[in-house]
Amino acid sequence: MWMLTLKKWRWIFFVVGQMILSLGIAMTIKGQRLGIGPWDVLHVGLYENIGLTIGSWSVITGLIIVLITAAFQKKLPKYGTWLNMLLLGSFIDLFNWLLPDVSTMTAQIFMFVFGVVIMAYGIGLYVSPNMGAGPRDSLMLLIVHKFNVSVKVVRTSIEVIVALLGWALGGPVGIGTVLIALLIGQFVHYAMPQCQRLLLRAAGEQSTEALL
Repeated sequence: MWMLTLKKWRWIFFVVGQMILSLGIAMTIKGQRLGIGPWDVLHVGLYENIGLTIGSWSVITGLIIVLITAAFQKKLPKYGTWLNMLLLGSFIDLFNWLLPDVSTMTAQIFMFVFGVVIMAYGIGLYVSPNMGAGPRDSLMLLIVHKFNVSVKVVRTSIEVIVALLGWALGGPVGIGTVLIALLIGQFVHYAMPQCQRLLLRAAGEQSTEALL
């Protein structure tokens, strides 16, 4: 019987994960009265002040981060990092165009809450194949290794700085911004093993060592 190889399944999960993550981000942007994720606050702020699109700013900031981390590490990142940068921004713009604007508070809450859950599973799907960290995660890991600081401290510090910068540019900061910063990691903690098991089952593998 014809079956896809593990490598092909890994790429499928990686790309589909990018799409689902982007859908979740776009949903939180549509429910932005509650606030949005720290990096998205920055992207929206840049969009409102300079133009282009929110997805374009996601790509541009991702490219800047990739170049900085590559310069410090003296090596180029994996293909997956470049694809993450390009696909995420493109899909964010696509879903921002496809999803309707919502005005009532009930609809905004619905879009935000489900957007956060969808984001978590999108992260789980694209990270589980281990095809390369996204630009922002690469920056976090670089700082952790360079300065021997905990991941929690570095991630929180980066997101606070980015959110404040985005807020200064007029990006939507609210209770949702805090909730995303605090809770997304917890949701991903549960989503990641589920996505890994799904990938291994689809590829007919038995152990997560196959993903290394």
